[in-house]
Order: sequence, then C-alpha cells, then structure tokens
Amino acid sequence: MNVTIHGRTQHFRTVSFDAKSNSVRLIEQRLLPHEFKIVATRDFKETAVAIRDMVVRGAGAIGATAAYGLAQGALAFRGENLKKFAAHVRTVYQTLKDARPTAVDPVNAMNAVCAVMQKGKTVEEKKSLALAAAEDFANEDAHHCEEIGRYGAKLIRNGMKVLTHCNAGWLAFVDVGSATAPMYAAQAAGKKFHVFCDETRPRSQGATLTAWELAQQKVSHQIIADNAAGHFMQRGEIDLVIVGSDRTLGRTGEVTNKIGTYTKAVLAARHKIPFYVAIPLSTIDWNLKRGFDIPIEERSESEVLGAWGIANTTHKRAYVRVANPVSGARNPGFDVTPPELITGIITPAGIFKPRDLWKHRARLGSNAVGK
Repeated sequence: MNVTIHGRTQHFRTVSFDAKSNSVRLIEQRLLPHEFKIVATRDFKETAVAIRDMVVRGAGAIGATAAYGLAQGALAFRGENLKKFAAHVRTVYQTLKDARPTAVDPVNAMNAVCAVMQKGKTVEEKKSLALAAAEDFANEDAHHCEEIGRYGAKLIRNGMKVLTHCNAGWLAFVDVGSATAPMYAAQAAGKKFHVFCDETRPRSQGATLTAWELAQQKVSHQIIADNAAGHFMQRGEIDLVIVGSDRTLGRTGEVTNKIGTYTKAVLAARHKIPFYVAIPLSTIDWNLKRGFDIPIEERSESEVLGAWGIANTTHKRAYVRVANPVSGARNPGFDVTPPELITGIITPAGIFKPRDLWKHRARLGSNAVGK
C-alpha cells in the first residue's frame, strides 16, 4: 500500500525481511496512527515477542512474520549437524507458534516453510530453501488479497454504506488486506461508497488502523462506537458488512475473528444485511471439527480497563486507566461466528457459502480427506 508521510508517498509492505542483517522488518502498528515507524527484530525470539505484543498483528501479517521468523531462526544456526539443526528448528517453530494461539496463519505458514525445507540435503540448502519459502508465502499472501478484491468488488455498489470490524486491511496482511481488498478494488473501479469503521475495543484497531488506512487511501469513512452498529442498521444506514478472520474452519464454516464480530453478525442477520468474511487460503483450518475447539486468546485485563493514546503535554504514547480502580476485567481476544449467520466467504478462489468450503476443498488448496 502507498503511505504518505510528510507529503512524500512511498509503497510499503507490512512485513519484509533483510537478509544482510537476518532481521524481520515490521511496521510498528502500536504507534499508529500517530507515528509511522519501521522496526527490525534481530532474532526469532524477538520476532515471537513482536507477534505476541502486537507490534505486528492480523492473520496474514503474523503468518508472514512467523514464516520469516522460522527462516531467521534457521539462518542463525551454526554448524552442519542435521539432527541438531532439526531440533533447533523445532524450538524456533514452537516459540513462534505459541506467540498468538488463536490465528492459524502462522502455523500454516511455518508448515509450508518446513515442507520446502525437507527437500534440502544439507543444513545450508535447508536454510536457503527456508528463506525462499518464507518469501513465497509473503508474496502469495499479497496475491491472495488481490484476488479477494477482484471477487469481492462486485459486492460493493455505488452509494453503499459498508461496515467493517477491527482491521482486516493492508496492515493485517503483507499488502492490500482481506476485508479492505474489495473496497480498494471498488475504489479503483470508480465506485463511490462510504465505510463505517467499528472502533473495536479494547485495542481500537478499527479506530486507529483501519481508519488510518482508509484516510491514506482517501476512502470516505467514519469511525463509530462498537455499540452504535445496531442503531445504524435499524435505520437503514448500513448496506453490507465485510470482516476478516483469524481462523475459519473448513469443515464447518465457523469463523473466528476479533471479539465483537459475532455480535455484528447477529445484528446483520436480524436486519437482513449481507454479512461477508474475506480470507486468504492460509486462514482456513482443515483439521478442527468445531468452533468450540478453537483456542481463544485471553489477553491482559489492562486493555479493557484503560486505553493507549498520545498525551497532549508530552506528545508521547501513554496509557490511561479509565475503569474503576479496584475492578478487574475479562478480555477474550476473539469470538466464533456460526455459518448460518454468514452470507458468504470471499476467497482468492471465489465466493463460497460457509458450509460449502469442505465440498470445494481441492479448489481451495486442501488435500484433506474424511468428513
């Protein structure tokens, strides 16, 4: 995506790799929209921390970061012993996998890298293959998002008002985004529409990240409080909902996404508003058989009890306690939306009914068998 900073426009990817320094380069998303900064993680442990602490976040972006992190860890190994190398890679894999348990993209990305590494006969060959495979995953992620835009753009008509939740945009992927891809493609086709960005408490990714993206792209938009969506739906001011996903079950069509997505799906169904989910193929989990088996990340209660922002006096990022001083909080990061509430799933291979994913699994890149 093109980013304009101080009047200068430049294209950036959310995640990239610097082979000379063996570092993963990331947009520091916690600073947005107030500051645009690229940071580098120096080893796979720092890369895992960046995923865990949400320096980088979003399904495809953490998938690509994990793929690069696995290659980064492999490249840092010293020696030629294949058994020791394999043990080291397993440690790297597990460290990155544990950073964010709900999203399936990191696991799918690292599995793809590991599969390619198996072709190498020596440690050096495996290292080279790992980096190439990570680059392939990143490029494929961006390509998948472009295809999502191509299929999804036809859903957006002139004059529409579209609601999106959290950030499933360029920042959540290597480039383009999933939920935003149809919007950017529709804009490129000359369509005029308006986007409502749910603020998406507690981390406010809609208010900070999606709104910043749309402003950069000059897409008409407004931020609304999470609890205002029903009001606008009731009054006919929302025509379409498009969200992303961190894990979609290929067997059932159940969708895991940022907390509050299920609520929006229920509201959309109540008001007969089309509700679509946009995903690259790496977001599909072909193994789990029910949504209740998806590990739902419980994050720090501090995210609910306060908020981060820029202080007026210091102009630096600061945390402010908002809630009652002695109260605690629960903070699940995600929820699961059942297939009957979803109109369709926009993929790089077309738009499918949620329960039809399994039937079309070969077309969607899976060789899974059984029921």
